[in-house]
Amino acid sequence: MTKKKLLKLQQEQERQALLQEIETIKRAHAATLSNLENITDPDLIDCYIYELNAVQVRYKFLLRQAKASNITNDLPATLLLPQAEAVK
Repeated sequence: MTKKKLLKLQQEQERQALLQEIETIKRAHAATLSNLENITDPDLIDCYIYELNAVQVRYKFLLRQAKASNITNDLPATLLLPQAEAVK
């Protein structure tokens, strides 16, 4: 395999890994929102608020990575969180 083909293969693998990580974070976001909506204990409410903030920060970081890699146009709409679409 040529060096150029290897580089393209590596870039595609990195792209797929990034898209998969964004999908994982989106699922974590949905789970955390669900937990937050269904909990009544004040201590757990605080816990899920912190968790939600952490997930959103990680998501924004991944979107910045996607933008730096010029793959934001390849992101399916299903991977976008409603409040984060403006970051794209």
